Amino acid sequence: MVARRILILFAHPALHKSRVNRRLLEGARPLPGITCRDLYEDYPDFNIDVKREQADLLENDLIIFQHPFFWYSCPAILKEWQDLVLEYGFAYGTGGTHLQGKSFLQVITAGGAVDSYRREGYNYYSIREFLTPFEQTARLCGMHYLPPFLVPGTIRFQNEAAIEPYVASYRQALEALRDNLLGPDNLHHAKIINEVLTST
Repeated sequence: MVARRILILFAHPALHKSRVNRRLLEGARPLPGITCRDLYEDYPDFNIDVKREQADLLENDLIIFQHPFFWYSCPAILKEWQDLVLEYGFAYGTGGTHLQGKSFLQVITAGGAVDSYRREGYNYYSIREFLTPFEQTARLCGMHYLPPFLVPGTIRFQNEAAIEPYVASYRQALEALRDNLLGPDNLHHAKIINEVLTST
């Protein structure tokens, strides 16, 4: 089976302050078949090259948004990217079939622990509920929305040793997705992709 081509669109407005996202990105970059793009580095003025971005989407099979979970959503540049790149006639609407059949995944880091994302928890809603607008965007574009890869509780990480298991899991997930060992069929019932990694 042909390997999937993966595009990681990374967004962190203060990468120099990042511990977890920076390490995740460093772990992903060397993997064959995976292209990593830093949107804040590419577009410091937010002047997004729509045609370039659309061309990248066409060349890849799995699109990943990797970002910290800021105010229950994504950093601003990813919203700007969606508003400009996923335009009518390309991503949806009449003639907008270019993304159909591709897959979409979010890789997010959250300060709160897993238990805080439930009705009885501090944040009340689940991670998947907060991500509903992204899931519906993927559906509107005819894409398969995959369960997110989640790194929770990052404010309690004391050192690099706490991060490394997630870096290894992220690499495992990327390799399994690239090599068609994971996909919409065997991820259908998972809340987060982390749940199924040990079985691949």
